[in-house]
Amino acid sequence: MYVVKSPLADADLKTVAEALQGALVDLVDLSLVAKQIHWNVVGPRFRSVHLQLDEVVASARTHSDTVAERASALGVPPDGRAATVSSTSGIKTTPSGWIKDGDAVGAMVDALGSVITRMRERVHTTEEPDPVSQDIFIQITADLEKHHWMFQAENA
Repeated sequence: MYVVKSPLADADLKTVAEALQGALVDLVDLSLVAKQIHWNVVGPRFRSVHLQLDEVVASARTHSDTVAERASALGVPPDGRAATVSSTSGIKTTPSGWIKDGDAVGAMVDALGSVITRMRERVHTTEEPDPVSQDIFIQITADLEKHHWMFQAENA
């Protein structure tokens, strides 16, 4: 049943829908991972890492809303439920308990790197079927790469 009908051809819509859903899951999980680490980071760089993690959370949440709304605009119902995120995310599980500041930074470098790799794939796969969604993925990738750079510099 279509509530909103996309102007995209069915095959193109399928490709774009998969890219948008994957991005949504990655972004929701990234915000959860960053918040989990934010609550548990300890060490001499606690304050700076703690605040930097909140910046990632804010970015991921903003981008996840943009992606979900783009999916809705194309007639694709976004799925950000916990079970969906848990079963389809490509980010490694975050360790439980306290996490030393250097390990926290390393975990964020890994998580951001994973999401960026998949975002770049989405940039490629949406180039032909939907340049509008591709543009969203390009903007998200640029923002995440900035966070990635800053976390890498933190542990240099």
